[in-house]
Amino acid sequence: VSTGAEALKVLGEEKFDGMVLDLLLPDMTGFELMDEISHHSRIRRIPIIVYTGKLLDAKEETELKKRAQSIIIKDVKSPERLLQETMILLKRSEEVQPSDEKESQGPSDMLLSGKRVLLVDDDVRNVFALSSVLEQYEMNIVYAENGREALEALDGEENFDLILMDMMMPEMDGYEAMRRIREQPRFEKLPIIALTAKAMKEDRNKCIEAGASDYVSKPFQTEQLLSLMRVWLYK
Repeated sequence: VSTGAEALKVLGEEKFDGMVLDLLLPDMTGFELMDEISHHSRIRRIPIIVYTGKLLDAKEETELKKRAQSIIIKDVKSPERLLQETMILLKRSEEVQPSDEKESQGPSDMLLSGKRVLLVDDDVRNVFALSSVLEQYEMNIVYAENGREALEALDGEENFDLILMDMMMPEMDGYEAMRRIREQPRFEKLPIIALTAKAMKEDRNKCIEAGASDYVSKPFQTEQLLSLMRVWLYK
């Protein structure tokens, strides 16, 4: 449907497992539509993925994180991410019985449990905070302090399912490390999520050009990062 009014009409008539929402609708904003949905007990729990080309300010992003399952900004990687996020959303909703009011932890956690993650960051506080969260999901975390140590870990005998790569590090930064990793054919498809302090479009493009599969800008919410990790591990 192309308007908020049409969305509310069909939501009242049919049952849906999820919703992909643009914020720029001709008759109301996506925020206003989500407000309307929240006032209807039958549909207020519908999982929503926001898919938008709108540049969000900090207040808007915070507001969306309270309401939406995922936020995807339209760019070079976004159609693929939208597909993966929607598939995961539908898989999760299959696991939730109508009587189950709490969020399912079934398939989402299965995607994370037992996975080996290489965490590359020179800030001990970030490493501790991230490791603590990821280990709750039974993930195995290996730590590297900079790009050089990351390459050494990859050259070891350990196989990794995903890399979390900080961009600004001494000795070898994340951009150089990702370029070197992608030069090796065996790591061509290894998911790398860039952790960047900058969210400008040129910074995002720079991460992708250097070899990142995706990126998340700091400060990020835990669920935002976990959602991205599920997308790339789901492949």
